[in-house]
Amino acid sequence: MGVIERIFGMVFGSGRNVVAETAEVFRVNAEAEAARGHGLRGAALEQFGKEFKVVRRGWFDRLMDALNRLPRPAMALGTLGLFVSAMVDPVWFAARMAGIALVPEPLWWLLGAIVSFYFGARHQAKGQEYRRDLAASVAAVPQVLETVRDVQALARASPVAANTSGDPFDDNPALADWNATRR
Repeated sequence: MGVIERIFGMVFGSGRNVVAETAEVFRVNAEAEAARGHGLRGAALEQFGKEFKVVRRGWFDRLMDALNRLPRPAMALGTLGLFVSAMVDPVWFAARMAGIALVPEPLWWLLGAIVSFYFGARHQAKGQEYRRDLAASVAAVPQVLETVRDVQALARASPVAANTSGDPFDDNPALADWNATRR
């Protein structure tokens, strides 16, 4: 027994698996690779979770968002109102436009800067929100494709209709005898 024990000790080592350690030099340890992959996928999912987290907004943020929706329609309707007022009362409109002509040039620049920054910042914020929503939609594409494939597979697997032509007992002699005795 001592010789066999020494041979096994030499091949398998004392408490170590020399064969497995030697094989890992030539082939990746599948269990360790799976553990590394699991850690990597978990970290990626955690990052996605933080990046695309849906933020619950408070009442103040919702109110400000609602107020931010007013200037563009107000400007559009105001411009239409100017056209209507010019047609309805041209003298009144001409007096107002003469007053606007007296506004100094720097005030027009200031108004342009304010409007540009307002709409630029809003465009930037809404663009980022859109990209976040788009990324969440793209992340759902594999699930949707799988569902579509499942539904298409169900559509291709049409139900088999029962053959109702002829005598149902033709291919079963026992049932044919039984049916003949019933008549």
